Amino acid sequence: MLGDKTSDYDYPLPAERIAQVPVEPRDASRLMVVHRSSGTITHQIFRDLATLIPSADVLVLNTSRVVKARLLGTRVGSGAPAEVLLLRPMGHERFEALVRPGGKLGAGRIVMIAPELTVEIEAVTDRRTRIVRLRTTLPIDEAIDRFGHVPLPPYVARPDTPADADRYQTVYARERGSVAAPTAGLHFTPELLATVRSRGVQRAEVVLHVGAGTFKPVEVEDPGAHVMHEEWYSIPAATAATVAAARTEGHAVWAVGTTTARTLESAATADGRLQAGSAETRLFIRPPYRWRVVDRLVTNFHLPRSTLLMLVAAFAGYELTMHAYREAIATEYRFYSYGDAMVII
Repeated sequence: MLGDKTSDYDYPLPAERIAQVPVEPRDASRLMVVHRSSGTITHQIFRDLATLIPSADVLVLNTSRVVKARLLGTRVGSGAPAEVLLLRPMGHERFEALVRPGGKLGAGRIVMIAPELTVEIEAVTDRRTRIVRLRTTLPIDEAIDRFGHVPLPPYVARPDTPADADRYQTVYARERGSVAAPTAGLHFTPELLATVRSRGVQRAEVVLHVGAGTFKPVEVEDPGAHVMHEEWYSIPAATAATVAAARTEGHAVWAVGTTTARTLESAATADGRLQAGSAETRLFIRPPYRWRVVDRLVTNFHLPRSTLLMLVAAFAGYELTMHAYREAIATEYRFYSYGDAMVII
């Protein structure tokens, strides 16, 4: 059956369709509207989203904030270039991290980022990441913010700029912890959020700290054999209550982004109740999947063979999803993190 194999999620994408910079203003990006019931596709502008969400529906946002987690420096001893990507804090100035070059950065090696900041490699994990300790004369967060770089994804083929510190961040980001932006939210402006609120749409928030695994392609033909990296999430009691009330009254829950969708579904009971609290999730949503909480999905266009594309296919249906992607390429949508968006209703 189509959609069962990883190769089913391959598609050809011309390099020029990969967005290297965002559009201005944020809500001027294009919006593909995918209608599941009819299978039709229409084309609008992202700011039109406000007219698509009925009053009293719930718009759920992921308020995780991207950290300047990419540390560029040199190896102490050789002076050769080195890179450390901080994945998640482990306490006591320690982090799990990815490093480059991996073969040269075993336990005991030190990377000089700045006179005020060095990184010591303490251990190699079973999944080949590193446990590192940051040694700095500054508070840890201040050192990372001062000397770190915005961790733009690999397909943005340029160095980060000061503008990326703002644009690779949602306007509602608060809680530090992500190494990749929840990109569907990048299209929102304060003005668009105010318009949505003025139309009677309820707003709710969750946190899921996006890890580097979000970009990891599925490398096995059987998606069921793919190992998901864990990601930490939190759902406030107020969000659980808002979602519960809306569902009781027959209103829809709109997830902004795959990260929000995974958070809501990770915390859902079999009968569709959303549980407040914090945990780690490895949930891999792919066809077939029975959705428990999410009724509508706002998302960007995702990499071939990715878990994110499979999640979209689980929501819209495999055939309609791949048709939408072919339509997006034919009509010159911009793809990936800084690209255009779709909403599936």
